[in-house]
Amino acid sequence: MASVAASVSSCFHGENLSSSCSSLFSRATLAFSPSISGNDFNGRKRFMVLAKRLSGLEEAMRIRRAREQQTSTPIKRRTPLRRLKVSPRLPVPDHILKPPYVSTKLLPEISSEFQIHDEEGIARMRAACELAARVLEHAGTLVRPSVTTNEIDKAVHQMIIDNGAYPSPLGYGGFPKSVCTSVNECMCHGIPDSRQLLDGDIINIDVTVYLNGYHGDTSKTFLCGNVDEATKRLVKVTEECLERGISVCKDGALFRKIGKRISEHAEKFGYGVVERFVGHGVGTVFHSEPLIFHHRNEKPGSMVEGQTFTIEPILTLGRTECVTWEDNWTTLTKDGSPAAQFEHTILITRTGAEILTKC
Repeated sequence: MASVAASVSSCFHGENLSSSCSSLFSRATLAFSPSISGNDFNGRKRFMVLAKRLSGLEEAMRIRRAREQQTSTPIKRRTPLRRLKVSPRLPVPDHILKPPYVSTKLLPEISSEFQIHDEEGIARMRAACELAARVLEHAGTLVRPSVTTNEIDKAVHQMIIDNGAYPSPLGYGGFPKSVCTSVNECMCHGIPDSRQLLDGDIINIDVTVYLNGYHGDTSKTFLCGNVDEATKRLVKVTEECLERGISVCKDGALFRKIGKRISEHAEKFGYGVVERFVGHGVGTVFHSEPLIFHHRNEKPGSMVEGQTFTIEPILTLGRTECVTWEDNWTTLTKDGSPAAQFEHTILITRTGAEILTKC
């Protein structure tokens, strides 16, 4: 499902936090400035190159200026999101196996147990993830102007239960729907409602299924109709960031390499990488260690063959500060700028990573 909120160590948490998700970049940059410092012994002017190490704030300002230049392309003005009618939760047949958290509205703790599988577990993970990928692909075909996010939820719900699985978000910590639909400035955890999609919108659809005791988790940002070029570029680069994060994964690799590779690519385009929401281990448990940070970090830990987890970066066209609605789930960019997210569940192998949620 959607990302873990790193600030509260929760993968699908929605406390009403308005604290900054912005990043101060710790890498140093050298700024060179020539200055005349006198004559050499041949009477020629001598130049010295003075190197100044930029502070994290100066570096952040540099990236902000680059972002402003990148976003000079006109962006279609959108009406800010607001909560509309949320329909009742949909029923699930009694014969379908349900995850243990369904019996309570309490938000489960993040499990400290890494999700490492034997051959049977890997086969079940593949089955759950393959179904999640097919459901997401079907949901994407529904994206067009005038369709409501509630209609997308109904279609996702029906396809999941028709395949003998449970929609993992439903009832997780009291979440009322079977899928997350995050439109435009919504970073993640959007609750489907009666809002109709409009021409020029973008929407992230986050699907997780629980099949035979295993969760498969994936998401993608879709374009609705005629989307402006600046927002289309944000969506494209966000998917590229996910691909680059996956490319560094293999047995023994450091988790922090993921955030480094994602940040490097996002910064080339002046985009912000949201820190508050992170990836997570997934398997028999919906959300577990390790937490996968998408920004530069020095967190310890390395990957192990047979391990499964998600990578799910969120990038913004503007600033990365966020606000959460009173429903304790829906999280938006504070400045109203568009946000995009992509997610895969991956399996660590000896030489790389297998994307389990790829159709």
